[in-house]
Amino acid sequence: VQLQASGGGSVQPGGSLRLSCAASGSTVGYHSRCWFRQGPGKEREVVSCIRNSDGHTYYSEPVKGRFSISRDNAKNTVYLQMNSLKPEDTAVYYCASDRLGVGNWISGSDFDSWGQGTLVTVSS
Repeated sequence: VQLQASGGGSVQPGGSLRLSCAASGSTVGYHSRCWFRQGPGKEREVVSCIRNSDGHTYYSEPVKGRFSISRDNAKNTVYLQMNSLKPEDTAVYYCASDRLGVGNWISGSDFDSWGQGTLVTVSS
């Protein structure tokens, strides 16, 4: 499956953005999809994940209460609504898909597909 991430941009602190991750190329279902990010000079970290079977979600502590992940399986798209953005949210955001349920939500290992990344810049 190919993943296309979009929706990044520049926003002032306190602003909002919605990222989209559109999947194409396969009609096979998936176990879960996640958003990861990598800030300047930082290692990649998980942001949020959603499990397809029941909609169970996970949020990392830095984004809990501010970000919301959702899915629209009719459009084969996962969204990340980001509110109350902070300068420390500045990063390239990647979406990843785990078809078999073996992906590690924390490390990002064993995900079978990754999008190309979309840049989010939060600055005044």
